[in-house]
Amino acid sequence: MVFSSLPFLFLFLPAVLLVSHILPFRFRNGFLLLANLVFYAYGEPVYVLIMIGSILVNYFCARIMDRAEGQSRRRGVLIVGIVLNLAALGVFKYAGLFVGTLKHIPALSGLPEVNIALPIGISFYTFQAVSYLIDVYWRDCPASDRFVSFACYISLFPQLIAGPIVRYKDVNDQLSHRVETPTLFNSGARLFVVGMAKKVLLANQFSQLWDLTSADPVAAGAAAAWCGAIAYTLQIYFDFSGYSDMARGLGRMLGFEFCINFNYPYISQSVTEFWRRWHISLSSWFRDYVYIPLGGNRCSKVRNCVNILVVWALTGFWHGAGWNFLFWGFYYGVLLLIEKLVLGKYIKRWPKALQWLYAMVIVVIGWVFFASPDLSSALAYLGVMFSGAPGDGTVVLLPWLGLAVIGAVAATPLGKTLWEKYRDRNWMPLAEGVLTLAALLLCVGSLVSDSYNPFLYFRF
Repeated sequence: MVFSSLPFLFLFLPAVLLVSHILPFRFRNGFLLLANLVFYAYGEPVYVLIMIGSILVNYFCARIMDRAEGQSRRRGVLIVGIVLNLAALGVFKYAGLFVGTLKHIPALSGLPEVNIALPIGISFYTFQAVSYLIDVYWRDCPASDRFVSFACYISLFPQLIAGPIVRYKDVNDQLSHRVETPTLFNSGARLFVVGMAKKVLLANQFSQLWDLTSADPVAAGAAAAWCGAIAYTLQIYFDFSGYSDMARGLGRMLGFEFCINFNYPYISQSVTEFWRRWHISLSSWFRDYVYIPLGGNRCSKVRNCVNILVVWALTGFWHGAGWNFLFWGFYYGVLLLIEKLVLGKYIKRWPKALQWLYAMVIVVIGWVFFASPDLSSALAYLGVMFSGAPGDGTVVLLPWLGLAVIGAVAATPLGKTLWEKYRDRNWMPLAEGVLTLAALLLCVGSLVSDSYNPFLYFRF
């Protein structure tokens, strides 16, 4: 467990920010590393050992690779480093799934149960470590000779738990000499509050509607089942993009600038466009470190199709240790291939509204596979959605209409457009301050009254 919300907001974060800005710069990375480890170790100290092991393995692998003579030796060190990283991820994340699947074979039914708790954020910091090793191998960045700075990169608490996936070459200079200004701190604080409001005031509320309909979709009926799936669609966006905004805001307050992870994906007019806008750091990671090395589109059409399916199978499996996640990955892989090979040129001729509706129906259906505990539950829920069956859930939906409108508008660039239009007005700083303070107070009030509700992507 990481820090619960209120102790983090009012104890840990103020202390880290205060000390970090008081210390001379040469001591800040050391202090930040200590803060990162305390943040991660809180509640479950044993898992910090896994992270420390990852830091040591990747630091020394990169150093050895950087000094190795001959491409074959460098490649050998790279392979060892990647295998060690993926082995740790495989044991903690996928061992239970594979053993549970093998137990269905009569001859292997006696295998012991495997129930290993998943270290929070291991998928994210493992992918950061692998990208670092590959970049050093490709000579896109030097191997770090500053252990503390590298350890900070792997364990950086603002984006440690659920991304965005940050590449070493993008923050190397910031680790060495980042600039911390009042203007950057102020923009980071506002962005942090915006992200927290997305999570607390929107995502947590939409989760209640999804919980209601998914508990008994048959009783809810088709219309309510669709509304529940749409609620989860909004929940996961505000949950994950909210965390990414909070991470970027915290980074700015400490002098770091992280990549944008979401670009209003729900205004997309095709599945291809959706995945250019959703979880950008993960999509670009698979593009650069899997798809292109496999040959990308610089190969035969058949091989290119295989490459796309491999990437999307891995994307689905990265998200969770369940066959429904693998199916979810193939679902998008096949749809992207259909758009690429057949449908794409026709979609562009449709009215914009129809393009958007097509994309959103596919996305909503996809999230049902993602949200369900297993594939059979997902198929059962989808069966209700397309059954046309009446139910008793329609009355339950009425109180959510206002929130649904707010969520739909907040998922578009309208707010950003208005801010850019009026940001030079004299009254804008006061308005921003009042709105930020109001959002912060509402979030704190909600956190005090609600039970613990973690970010969805904590489990990945």
